[in-house]
Amino acid sequence: MTPKHPPNQEHIDDNMIKVEVNLDDISGEWLGFVMDRLFEAGANDVFYTPIYMKKNRPGVLLQLLCSNQALPEMKEILLQETTTLGIRYYPLTVHRMERKFIQVDTAWGPVTVKQGISNGEVFQSSPEYADCKAIAEEHGIPLKQVYQSVWKQL
Repeated sequence: MTPKHPPNQEHIDDNMIKVEVNLDDISGEWLGFVMDRLFEAGANDVFYTPIYMKKNRPGVLLQLLCSNQALPEMKEILLQETTTLGIRYYPLTVHRMERKFIQVDTAWGPVTVKQGISNGEVFQSSPEYADCKAIAEEHGIPLKQVYQSVWKQL
C-alpha cells in the first residue's frame, strides 16, 4: 500500500494519533523492517530516539504518527514485529503548512524543490535529496555542490 500523503494546502489535522513503545531488546535490522511495515500500512511518520530505561538499560523509543483509522493496523504491526508488551497512544493535532513543488534547473539537470508556504509566502525550500543524489552520482560531483547550485538559484 502506498502511503497517503496529506493534502498540500494549509490545514489543521485533528484526527491524528501518536503511538509509542519503549524497546530494549530488539536489533537494528528489526527496527528498519518495522519502520518499512509501518510506512507501508499508512503511518505518516515513524522515528526512533535513543533512551535509557529501567536499570539504566539502553533502549529505543519508537514513535509514529497515524490517522485514527490506521491505529488498529499500527498496533497489530507493533505487536507482531517488535518485542513490546504495551503500546501508548494519544490524540494529536497537527498544523500542516501549505506546500508546493517547483523545479530548479542546474547545470547538470533539473532538481525538484519542496516549498513550505505560510500566509502566501515561501518560508522554507528543500531540494529533493533523491534528485540531488542522482545528479551527484551521474556526474561524479560532490552532493553538496548540487545543493549549493540549487540554493544559489533560489
